Amino acid sequence: MRIVLQRVTSAQVAIDDQVVGKIKQGYLVLFGAADTDGEDELDYYVHKIAKLRVFSDDAGKMNLSIQDVGGAILSVSQFTLYADTKKGNRPSFTKAGAPDHAKEIYDRFNQKLRNAGIQVETGEFGADMQVSLVNDGPVTILFDSADL
Repeated sequence: MRIVLQRVTSAQVAIDDQVVGKIKQGYLVLFGAADTDGEDELDYYVHKIAKLRVFSDDAGKMNLSIQDVGGAILSVSQFTLYADTKKGNRPSFTKAGAPDHAKEIYDRFNQKLRNAGIQVETGEFGADMQVSLVNDGPVTILFDSADL
């Protein structure tokens, strides 16, 4: 599982010029799954993201979680997080999860975040999407299940 998390003041995703997901303060999450990802990785990262303290408190320190600030998540599937660029100029995506497995993991990831009490908006798995965001900070954090 590879996740790029960006703290945002707003974000949206559109398909064919139609907005399908939109949030104000929270996280834009770009999500990619590998065939080896399962329940353990899902539980770990859902807990980590729900409790991650990167929002400012009254003293200006990053000390509050998304739950503390009542933020939302815009979750966008992105298999290109598994791009392998070691050989040639055209990336290989063979390390990305098979579409059926990746979609299942992506859907379960989003549902587990909702079960944690976080509002989650999404794009559409496998669609050509246009993502817009206002990065806050900027704060960008990378997660990779290969590091667990």
